[in-house]
Order: sequence, then C-alpha cells, then structure tokens
Amino acid sequence: MSNPDGLLVDIAAMVESEHSNQMPLTVVVPGAVITGRLAPQSLWNERVAEVLMASDHLKPFAVLFTAPGADGEGVAAPAVRPTHLHLHVARILQGSYGLPHTGGMYRIAIADVSSWSVGDLSYSDQ
Repeated sequence: MSNPDGLLVDIAAMVESEHSNQMPLTVVVPGAVITGRLAPQSLWNERVAEVLMASDHLKPFAVLFTAPGADGEGVAAPAVRPTHLHLHVARILQGSYGLPHTGGMYRIAIADVSSWSVGDLSYSDQ
C-alpha cells in the first residue's frame, strides 16, 4: 500500500504512546496473513533481544535491539508517526495452521499492509 492507512497508523501510535501490548490485529501483506498483538517497539525489541541472548550463536545480535536507536532509523522523537507494526504472539496463517504454533515476533512495514482487521484470528479443532 503506497499510502499507509491513517487509521492503522493512529492505532500503532496509540499502542506506542500508551505502551499497551494487548491490541489484537490481523494484517494482510504480500504473500501472507499475519495475526497477533501489537506491541510498542521498545517492548518488541526487548523480547527479541531476550530470545537472541538465550542463543550462544545469536547473542552478539542482541545489541542491535537494545542500543539507543534500535528502530533502525536512529533515535526517534516521540511525535514521529510509526512506520512499522510490531507484533508479538504472532502467527502466519497458512490453511488451518498458524506458524509458528507458539507465536513469534514480526516487524511489518505499515506501507506493506493491504488490509487489516482488529482481532486475533485463530482456529479450533472442533
């Protein structure tokens, strides 16, 4: 989507400003439907760093998520509008499965979202 949806940007900004990680969201991006919970970037970075620190091979990469300006765009002022969604407990929906089963961490460019819905999609075996 070349012109990001203003409402989606506003939702992401509210999550960032209130530091909430409970907003369920499902997005459609090229090649995938992803469902999970929006998180502030700082919390998302912290969780990714924890996962990396737990791995002997990946531990050196954790600093990229803990250093100032870890958003990849330098230290951002609070008034800057979000350009990315940060989902945790997120799954790529594939048929009747969500991958990974336990949920993962996804960073999605808002400009790539073609459609979205509030809510976390899930499947039932019943």
